[in-house]
Amino acid sequence: MDLEGQQEIKRTLEANGKENVIVILGSPDASSAELYAETVTHGDPTWAGVLAGVPLGLPVYHIVEQEVKDSVDPSVYEDQVGVMDVALEKDKISEALDKVRAKK
Repeated sequence: MDLEGQQEIKRTLEANGKENVIVILGSPDASSAELYAETVTHGDPTWAGVLAGVPLGLPVYHIVEQEVKDSVDPSVYEDQVGVMDVALEKDKISEALDKVRAKK
């Protein structure tokens, strides 16, 4: 996650409160999804941005995870995510996010 993205998350939390924010990722692979999830839950692991050492504990999901898919109108999901849902390695992405979510 780039420095600008980290700053935007910080501003969003300040404006809306942590209890009103859920992070939905669209990253193309398990490695990047894990890094982004780690950043918004436990703090930037690269120690490069404003979230370095800042454990936000935000709930984080990927757009291709079933929980998210089930909560979106099927026609909208198909139109906006359909190709990505077929092309990405959903199991590996979900496993990576599960690993981050399980970490305390």
